[in-house]
Amino acid sequence: MAEEILRMHHICKDYVMGDEVLHVLKNIDLTVNKGEYLAVLGPSGSGKSTLMNIIGCLDEQTSGTYRLHGTRIANKTEAELSHIRGKEIGFIFQSYYLLQRQTAAQNVELPLIYADMPARKRRERVNEVLELVGLTDKRNNYPNQLSGGQQQRVAIARAVATHPSILLADEPTGALDQHTGAQVMQLFHTLNEEGNTIIMITHDAHIAAHAKRIVRILDGVISEGALEDA
Repeated sequence: MAEEILRMHHICKDYVMGDEVLHVLKNIDLTVNKGEYLAVLGPSGSGKSTLMNIIGCLDEQTSGTYRLHGTRIANKTEAELSHIRGKEIGFIFQSYYLLQRQTAAQNVELPLIYADMPARKRRERVNEVLELVGLTDKRNNYPNQLSGGQQQRVAIARAVATHPSILLADEPTGALDQHTGAQVMQLFHTLNEEGNTIIMITHDAHIAAHAKRIVRILDGVISEGALEDA
């Protein structure tokens, strides 16, 4: 039986805009199992970014239930949410968010420092993930000495360094040319084959097609593929 990573039940997210209430997410039901490679596909304004923020514990639903590894994510303190994000979720963003004054190796090492990993183990893990993304020879380079594709691979190495339960990728090829984007998608395939659970947020159907399962979201409603087959 597949191990369940997350389950969302009747998730709604509302925003109050003056005298009006904007219903951004509407009764979202979603289950993701360990080892899945899921794409959440939708146009701008569909609610996919809001859904990503709730999955990533960056925002909280207005109503409904979100469980991560069976633990209900609601009414947590910011310190508790920060701990969950650091332990359970590896974030990959379109804009990389690398520290410009840190080398590739230092950027990758940062979450391991926050996780209180001993220095020797940190060095070993940094070497492992830089080799995984094919950047061993760029470990001492600063972000401005790297191409966009190389910077994204550093960001991916940083995201996987702590062995998170979920890799949460927001438009991971949005700032890349087609060829470099295809290389990043191949890396995602490799990461998934090695057992990593990936949730990718995208507006691009061609990018979504790389995933093994696609959830389409429009006007805050998941239209298909949201639940496992009975």
